[in-house]
Amino acid sequence: MSGFAPLPTSRPYAWPLAGRWDTSDTALLMIDLQRDFLDPRGYFARLGEDITHGRRVLEPARRLLAAARQAGLLVIHTREGHRPDLTDLNDTKQRRAQRAGAAIGSEGPLGRLLVRGEPGWEIVDTLRPVAGEPVVDKCGNGAFYATDLEQLLRRAGIRHLILTGVTTDVCVSSTLREANDRGFDCLVLEDVCGAARPELHEAVFRGLEREGGIFGAFANSADLLATLDR
Repeated sequence: MSGFAPLPTSRPYAWPLAGRWDTSDTALLMIDLQRDFLDPRGYFARLGEDITHGRRVLEPARRLLAAARQAGLLVIHTREGHRPDLTDLNDTKQRRAQRAGAAIGSEGPLGRLLVRGEPGWEIVDTLRPVAGEPVVDKCGNGAFYATDLEQLLRRAGIRHLILTGVTTDVCVSSTLREANDRGFDCLVLEDVCGAARPELHEAVFRGLEREGGIFGAFANSADLLATLDR
């Protein structure tokens, strides 16, 4: 039988539930690994959030991305940001950012905060997409909301998703739940996700342990890399 056996170290079940996975039916999602979330001059830091935990993902993400490309996995990147005229920004999100002192669209050291086309909106240099890797631009937390992500995945015959990125408790978790509702079997790589605070990150994985992995499974990237190496 072709493909890979389930990951025995993933929790709370050996992912995937189907019993096998292959590079032809699995995609790697790199969620919002942008300067606005990972640079001390970006939007997230302007909100007063700590980027230390988020930045810890940069090196494991680089190794994972290289291995995924070598293995032939479909890699999809996402970027959160808004149109320059902010017509896709809802009032609630804007008011929330304003109250926190980081109005979306206002000027910052990396250009206008969370606006498409600005330096802060770009993916960090070490993880930038290469030719042929789709980039999904989104205006919300979940990567399926108001995007063509599901169409890309269905067209490619994808059944299994590997999720990484920032922040664990917001955009990664939102995307995970959306994917689960659409029938994708998800694996979240704990060490390639980061949040504003470790306890927020850890709470997501405590939740994943419930009800037999109601939203998916999780593992360390080293386990997946070892499988790909074999």
